[in-house]
Amino acid sequence: MTTEGIVKDEVKVPEKVQVTIDGPVVKVKGPKGEVSRILHDPRITIVKKGNEVVISCATLRAKERALVGTYAAHLRNMLVGVTQGFEYKMKIVYAHFPIKASVKGDTFVIENFLGEKCARKTSILGATKVTVKGDQVLLTGANVEEVGQTAANIERATKIRGFDPRIFQDGIYITEKPGR
Repeated sequence: MTTEGIVKDEVKVPEKVQVTIDGPVVKVKGPKGEVSRILHDPRITIVKKGNEVVISCATLRAKERALVGTYAAHLRNMLVGVTQGFEYKMKIVYAHFPIKASVKGDTFVIENFLGEKCARKTSILGATKVTVKGDQVLLTGANVEEVGQTAANIERATKIRGFDPRIFQDGIYITEKPGR
Protein backbone atom coordinates (compact mmCIF):
# COMPACT_ATOMS: atom_id res chain seq x y z
CA MET A 1 0.00 0.00 0.00
CA THR A 2 1.38 3.45 -0.93
CA THR A 3 0.37 6.70 0.80
CA GLU A 4 2.07 9.99 -0.10
CA GLY A 5 5.61 8.66 -0.48
CA ILE A 6 5.33 5.99 2.21
CA VAL A 7 5.24 2.30 1.35
CA LYS A 8 3.74 0.10 4.06
CA ASP A 9 2.43 -3.39 4.56
CA GLU A 10 0.26 -4.47 7.48
CA VAL A 11 0.31 -8.03 8.82
CA LYS A 12 -2.48 -9.13 11.17
CA VAL A 13 -1.38 -11.16 14.21
CA PRO A 14 -3.68 -14.05 15.28
CA GLU A 15 -5.03 -14.15 18.85
CA LYS A 16 -2.86 -16.95 20.27
CA VAL A 17 0.38 -15.50 18.89
CA GLN A 18 2.81 -13.09 20.56
CA VAL A 19 5.08 -10.89 18.45
CA THR A 20 7.99 -9.03 20.04
CA ILE A 21 10.25 -6.63 18.18
CA ASP A 22 13.61 -5.94 19.81
CA GLY A 23 15.63 -3.79 17.40
CA PRO A 24 16.32 -5.89 14.29
CA VAL A 25 15.17 -9.16 15.93
CA VAL A 26 11.53 -10.17 15.43
CA LYS A 27 10.32 -13.03 17.64
CA VAL A 28 7.03 -14.83 17.06
CA LYS A 29 5.73 -17.25 19.68
CA GLY A 30 2.66 -19.44 19.26
CA PRO A 31 1.16 -22.84 20.05
CA LYS A 32 3.51 -24.76 17.68
CA GLY A 33 6.74 -23.12 18.85
CA GLU A 34 8.85 -20.01 18.60
CA VAL A 35 10.62 -18.51 15.59
CA SER A 36 12.99 -15.55 15.59
CA ARG A 37 14.57 -13.74 12.69
CA ILE A 38 16.77 -10.70 12.11
CA LEU A 39 15.02 -8.24 9.78
CA HIS A 40 17.43 -5.32 9.58
CA ASP A 41 17.58 -2.45 7.15
CA PRO A 42 18.10 1.16 8.28
CA ARG A 43 15.51 2.48 5.78
CA ILE A 44 12.71 0.15 6.92
CA THR A 45 10.76 0.41 10.18
CA ILE A 46 8.88 -2.45 11.81
CA VAL A 47 6.36 -1.44 14.48
CA LYS A 48 3.72 -3.41 16.37
CA LYS A 49 0.39 -1.58 16.67
CA GLY A 50 -2.25 -3.53 18.59
CA ASN A 51 -2.83 -6.80 16.78
CA GLU A 52 -0.97 -5.70 13.63
CA VAL A 53 2.65 -5.39 12.63
CA VAL A 54 3.30 -2.47 10.27
CA ILE A 55 6.34 -2.61 7.99
CA SER A 56 7.00 0.72 6.30
CA CYS A 57 9.54 2.70 4.34
CA ALA A 58 9.62 6.42 3.51
CA THR A 59 11.39 6.12 0.16
CA LEU A 60 9.76 5.01 -3.07
CA ARG A 61 12.74 3.27 -4.63
CA ALA A 62 12.07 -0.18 -6.04
CA LYS A 63 14.56 -1.97 -3.77
CA GLU A 64 12.94 -0.63 -0.60
CA ARG A 65 9.43 -1.43 -1.88
CA ALA A 66 10.56 -4.97 -2.59
CA LEU A 67 12.17 -5.26 0.84
CA VAL A 68 8.95 -4.17 2.57
CA GLY A 69 7.11 -6.97 0.77
CA THR A 70 9.86 -9.46 1.56
CA TYR A 71 9.83 -8.64 5.28
CA ALA A 72 6.02 -8.94 5.32
CA ALA A 73 6.23 -12.35 3.61
CA HIS A 74 8.84 -13.51 6.16
CA LEU A 75 6.58 -12.38 8.99
CA ARG A 76 3.55 -14.16 7.47
CA ASN A 77 5.60 -17.36 7.14
CA MET A 78 6.62 -17.06 10.78
CA LEU A 79 2.98 -16.62 11.83
CA VAL A 80 1.89 -19.67 9.80
CA GLY A 81 4.76 -21.67 11.27
CA VAL A 82 3.88 -21.01 14.91
CA THR A 83 0.12 -21.55 14.38
CA GLN A 84 -0.10 -24.40 11.82
CA GLY A 85 3.49 -25.57 11.33
CA PHE A 86 5.14 -26.73 8.11
CA GLU A 87 5.26 -30.32 6.88
CA TYR A 88 7.36 -31.94 4.17
CA LYS A 89 6.81 -35.53 3.05
CA MET A 90 9.54 -37.59 1.45
CA LYS A 91 9.61 -41.09 -0.02
CA ILE A 92 12.41 -43.64 0.11
CA VAL A 93 12.78 -45.26 -3.32
CA TYR A 94 15.02 -48.21 -4.08
CA ALA A 95 15.17 -50.91 -6.72
CA HIS A 96 18.57 -52.49 -6.11
CA PHE A 97 19.52 -52.35 -2.43
CA PRO A 98 17.04 -51.77 0.42
CA ILE A 99 17.78 -48.39 2.01
CA LYS A 100 17.62 -48.13 5.79
CA ALA A 101 16.99 -44.59 7.10
CA SER A 102 17.04 -43.54 10.75
CA VAL A 103 17.38 -40.50 13.00
CA LYS A 104 20.20 -40.38 15.56
CA GLY A 105 20.11 -37.17 17.60
CA ASP A 106 20.34 -34.26 15.18
CA THR A 107 21.66 -36.44 12.32
CA PHE A 108 19.75 -38.30 9.62
CA VAL A 109 21.53 -41.55 8.73
CA ILE A 110 21.09 -43.39 5.41
CA GLU A 111 22.50 -46.92 5.39
CA ASN A 112 22.99 -49.44 2.55
CA PHE A 113 22.45 -46.81 -0.15
CA LEU A 114 23.41 -48.55 -3.43
CA GLY A 115 25.12 -51.23 -1.32
CA GLU A 116 27.67 -48.82 0.18
CA LYS A 117 29.37 -50.00 3.36
CA CYS A 118 29.64 -46.51 4.88
CA ALA A 119 26.48 -44.77 5.98
CA ARG A 120 25.63 -41.36 4.51
CA LYS A 121 24.78 -38.71 7.09
CA THR A 122 23.21 -35.29 6.97
CA SER A 123 22.29 -32.76 9.63
CA ILE A 124 18.80 -31.92 10.85
CA LEU A 125 18.54 -28.14 11.22
CA GLY A 126 17.00 -26.29 14.17
CA ALA A 127 13.89 -27.69 15.82
CA THR A 128 12.84 -29.79 12.82
CA LYS A 129 11.33 -33.13 13.79
CA VAL A 130 12.03 -36.04 11.44
CA THR A 131 10.14 -39.34 11.64
CA VAL A 132 10.67 -42.41 9.48
CA LYS A 133 7.78 -44.86 8.96
CA GLY A 134 8.46 -47.56 6.41
CA ASP A 135 9.31 -45.84 3.12
CA GLN A 136 7.91 -42.46 4.25
CA VAL A 137 9.92 -39.67 5.88
CA LEU A 138 7.96 -36.86 7.55
CA LEU A 139 9.60 -33.53 8.45
CA THR A 140 7.71 -31.02 10.61
CA GLY A 141 8.62 -27.74 12.26
CA ALA A 142 7.72 -24.09 12.81
CA ASN A 143 10.50 -22.57 10.70
CA VAL A 144 9.89 -23.12 6.97
CA GLU A 145 13.53 -22.48 6.07
CA GLU A 146 14.90 -25.05 8.53
CA VAL A 147 12.37 -27.71 7.48
CA GLY A 148 12.93 -27.06 3.77
CA GLN A 149 16.71 -27.04 4.06
CA THR A 150 16.67 -30.28 6.06
CA ALA A 151 14.57 -31.91 3.30
CA ALA A 152 17.00 -30.60 0.68
CA ASN A 153 19.97 -31.94 2.69
CA ILE A 154 18.39 -35.40 2.86
CA GLU A 155 17.61 -35.37 -0.86
CA ARG A 156 21.15 -34.24 -1.69
CA ALA A 157 22.72 -36.87 0.59
CA THR A 158 21.30 -39.56 -1.71
CA LYS A 159 22.74 -38.04 -4.87
CA ILE A 160 24.05 -40.81 -7.11
CA ARG A 161 27.69 -40.61 -8.13
CA GLY A 162 29.43 -43.04 -10.44
CA PHE A 163 26.26 -44.73 -11.74
CA ASP A 164 23.85 -43.91 -14.53
CA PRO A 165 21.00 -41.94 -12.83
CA ARG A 166 18.54 -43.12 -15.51
CA ILE A 167 19.00 -46.70 -14.35
CA PHE A 168 19.78 -46.20 -10.65
CA GLN A 169 16.87 -44.03 -9.52
CA ASP A 170 17.33 -44.96 -5.87
CA GLY A 171 17.14 -42.15 -3.32
CA ILE A 172 14.97 -40.18 -0.94
CA TYR A 173 12.81 -37.63 -2.73
CA ILE A 174 10.47 -34.80 -1.66
CA THR A 175 6.91 -35.80 -2.61
CA GLU A 176 4.87 -33.13 -0.84
CA LYS A 177 5.67 -29.72 0.57
CA PRO A 178 3.73 -26.64 1.72
CA GLY A 179 2.12 -24.70 -1.11
CA ARG A 180 2.21 -27.63 -3.51
